[in-house]
Amino acid sequence: MLSQAMIDRLNQQINLEMYSSHLYLQMSSWCAYKALEGCATFLSQHADEEMMHMRRLLNYLHETGSLAVISGMQAPPSNFSSLKELFEQIYEHEQCITRKINDLVHLGNTEQDYSTLQFLQWYVAEQHQEEFLFKGILDKIYLIGTEGQGIFFIDREIANLAATKGNEATAMTASA
Repeated sequence: MLSQAMIDRLNQQINLEMYSSHLYLQMSSWCAYKALEGCATFLSQHADEEMMHMRRLLNYLHETGSLAVISGMQAPPSNFSSLKELFEQIYEHEQCITRKINDLVHLGNTEQDYSTLQFLQWYVAEQHQEEFLFKGILDKIYLIGTEGQGIFFIDREIANLAATKGNEATAMTASA
């Protein structure tokens, strides 16, 4: 049985993951509006992934006999000064998510809640991958730049990431 403190923190994380999904969907919309189709597709996929993260937490609460509580959330920002700013915000957001996951792990350790600690290990690994991914995108943006044709090349690079992610998802579905 989970402590009330753990239930509350897991519920906060559920709502944070849902906000992440909305944030990336809004960012995808901004990219589509700016004719950055590769970025739009990639961020739309990422919004779906964040929703899956939320559902995984929701299911864990259900499995433990706890009540998942979906709360209201503020609307994500809808306008960005540049693609660089957008990806800088994503990287900062992912760092925030990592801190929240680490706080959950700390609570699990403090409470000696080993089942939840085991469950959270997937999120620890996932956040490492997320930060690595978005730091890599930012590094490419800094290297290539977004002036002139640079933005075209960045969008194409991110479209390749989206295609790779799409192919991985198709392969996982086919093998299931």
